[in-house]
Amino acid sequence: MTIKFFNNPEKLWKLVGLMIDGAGTTLSIFFLTLLLSVPLGMLVALGRMSKRRIVRAPISFYIYIMRSTPLMLQIMFIYFLLPMILPFRVDRFWAVIFSFVINYAAYFAEIFRSGIQSIPQGQYEAAKVLGYTKGQTFFRIILPQVIKRVLLPVCNEVITLIKDTALASTVAVVDLMTVAKKQVSSSSSIEPYLVAIIMYLILNGVAEQLCKLAERKMDYYR
Repeated sequence: MTIKFFNNPEKLWKLVGLMIDGAGTTLSIFFLTLLLSVPLGMLVALGRMSKRRIVRAPISFYIYIMRSTPLMLQIMFIYFLLPMILPFRVDRFWAVIFSFVINYAAYFAEIFRSGIQSIPQGQYEAAKVLGYTKGQTFFRIILPQVIKRVLLPVCNEVITLIKDTALASTVAVVDLMTVAKKQVSSSSSIEPYLVAIIMYLILNGVAEQLCKLAERKMDYYR
């Protein structure tokens, strides 16, 4: 391995600066995906549990497609093939966001569905006796318990999402991984990948600590 950065502080700091800029895009993908996919996942979960087959069947098929095909192929399909169908071209960044959102919404939907279905039916009946509406029952009684029960698998998906953001480089979105690849190619050194590994470790470390904090905050539901 040719050492071009670690023995040259000036080059190393320049590399780190470029990687931080790429990490900004990585974080944008991460936060936008969570912001949009979590509520969408809840809506999909409710549709998945619908008693109406006309609602349940297409949603089940959508979840099957999203969970059975690689996210990389979904990104490529949306960015390269959709413009052949649509009258306009999708911006590469928003193509990535759309791909991540519909993919992760499917996974979150199954997590939320399992959480909702794990709540005993007696709680619904007790809420009805107490005069709660369906909306009040869901948001005041069911949802807080569901959040507690699904917190761990959701946190696992959050950590996976940070790593999956590297797939944005598939369509040349300038994220952390794309910057690392360009620097490796131009310098013929593997050091940029080592810096990228450290940054991903830091991002995942922060996410893990936030998840642990959330778990402690939810302890009162024991």
